[in-house]
Amino acid sequence: MIGLNLLRAGALAAALLLAQAAPALAQNTVRPEVGKPLQAADSLFKAKKYREALAKVAEAEAASGKTPYETYVIQRTRGSIAAAAGDHASAARDFEAVIATGRNTGAEQLKLIQAVAGLHYHAREYAKAAQWSARYQKEGGNDPAMQTLLVQSHFLLNDCAAVSRAVGEGNGRKPAEQELQMLANCYNKQKDSTGYVAAIERLVTFYPKKEYWTDLLNRVQKKSGFSDRLSLDVFRLKLATGNVTTANDYLEMAQLAIQAGYPAEAKSVVDKGYEAKVLGTGKEAERHQRLRDLVAKRLAEATQARDQVEKDAQADKGGDALVALGYSYVTEGAPQKGLAFMEQGIKKGGLKRPEDAKLLLGVAQLRGGARARGLQTLKTVGGNDGTADLARLWILLGQRA
Repeated sequence: MIGLNLLRAGALAAALLLAQAAPALAQNTVRPEVGKPLQAADSLFKAKKYREALAKVAEAEAASGKTPYETYVIQRTRGSIAAAAGDHASAARDFEAVIATGRNTGAEQLKLIQAVAGLHYHAREYAKAAQWSARYQKEGGNDPAMQTLLVQSHFLLNDCAAVSRAVGEGNGRKPAEQELQMLANCYNKQKDSTGYVAAIERLVTFYPKKEYWTDLLNRVQKKSGFSDRLSLDVFRLKLATGNVTTANDYLEMAQLAIQAGYPAEAKSVVDKGYEAKVLGTGKEAERHQRLRDLVAKRLAEATQARDQVEKDAQADKGGDALVALGYSYVTEGAPQKGLAFMEQGIKKGGLKRPEDAKLLLGVAQLRGGARARGLQTLKTVGGNDGTADLARLWILLGQRA
């Protein structure tokens, strides 16, 4: 749609410029040998007889001894007719010459610059279109279509770095979704996975749509070296971004939570599945109920054994048991108590996988209402097996909260 809109805008600007040129013939000194053919060109233009109109402009051009003003009017008139006739390259040249005279200022000058940018774009002179779009903005133009034209021109030049700079986020500006999509597509065409993921991350920052999160989560799991042990962590992000949708999704996540020792989390997942009417219906309804019963049983057992679990966790030399105990409390709706245990466990040290523990703590802090602390914790998560990648995605999600 942007191309069509700009074409209409360029044609409209050209028509306005021509309409302004006619009165100028009477208000300034234009000799009859120049003025008469230009007036005839104006009439032919209004009748959409562009070839004949351009022929009349050529008659005016052929006059000898033209003044600078006469040349200016000829270029302006010819540019308008050429634009309407679809000769974008010729129109752009004439309007550039008109701008170079310095006779136009303010809003009229901006209209001319805007017309030149659009004409170069339609002439497929994308480098020039980008140049004139940038000049339009530099001189104070604020039409949003010109920002899109600037980005799209760089995109069509396959200059992803320039697209990224043009998209920008300075001065509190929120990039348009279409601009960020072009940035992602640019990197995708270049087979630049790192750049593409960075662009999608910017999309979820400003436009947190489910499909963008789906893309990010699929890519992070396919990343070389990503550990299978983080499957439950991935599901947690999927659930938070609306990407747990099928019965198999709910079942697998619940089973992983049970295996990890978090029956309360498993219960929450199963309950959500039933609320969404994904579980408890169809041919597999009996299987779903069996899982629900198992989850309830494991949760009851965990609650009954809690006092002993706390004693064992405190006595353990390492902090892993305290971290797990704390996360259990968070999932059961006791965030303050749970976070205290988790932080105690991490401080205690001796952790089997310290980065996993910090990732879990950051997620728990976000879930437990300690958003600022959670974001800070997640920023400290390292690792090249997927923990750092997941932490970064949680930060993107947490910043939107």
